[in-house]
Amino acid sequence: MTVFIVYCHPSKKSYTFQVLEQLRALLAHQNWNVDISDLYAMGFQSDMLEAEYEREGFAKTELPISDDVLAEHKKIENADCIIFIYPVWWSDCPAKLKGWFDQVYSVGYAYGQQDNYPKMKTIKLGLVICTAGHPNEFLAETGMAQSMQTIMVDDRLGKRFAHKEMLILGGTLNIEKVREYHEKQLDDLAEVIHSCCA
Repeated sequence: MTVFIVYCHPSKKSYTFQVLEQLRALLAHQNWNVDISDLYAMGFQSDMLEAEYEREGFAKTELPISDDVLAEHKKIENADCIIFIYPVWWSDCPAKLKGWFDQVYSVGYAYGQQDNYPKMKTIKLGLVICTAGHPNEFLAETGMAQSMQTIMVDDRLGKRFAHKEMLILGGTLNIEKVREYHEKQLDDLAEVIHSCCA
């Protein structure tokens, strides 16, 4: 089994990075193959250039796809499960991750038709793991949790994934109160991945 992690946070001192490290250890313990795109570390070009917009916006599919996007397509095609890990910034993912979707979900691959390029396969499982300063109860009461679910899971993952789940690790402003519970939630993901992808 191959798990592809798309990770988006600029700091290795962050709690989000600790989540990545716990998950990496969990997956290694299962002896699963793990491929990670650390978007900040790899300098992923998330801003769309004019030529790229012409391909996407005007569906000029004869224009080339950049090598960094093609590399991400290859990781997707090799994956049984894709996990997105990021912090919640202003009720959404960081701009660099949004840019990953803008670039990697290219026309003719993730949507639309193109005869000379394969379509994105349906991934068995998509997991969204995000860290948030506010507690989950607050995010639910204000409607932000549902909004994040709608945008990230229902739209961005959409029908491209057979199974989808979102895990909001909230309350990080008072991390010592929630750390143990978060660790248990992350440990439980091994069974979720196994049941959906085995």
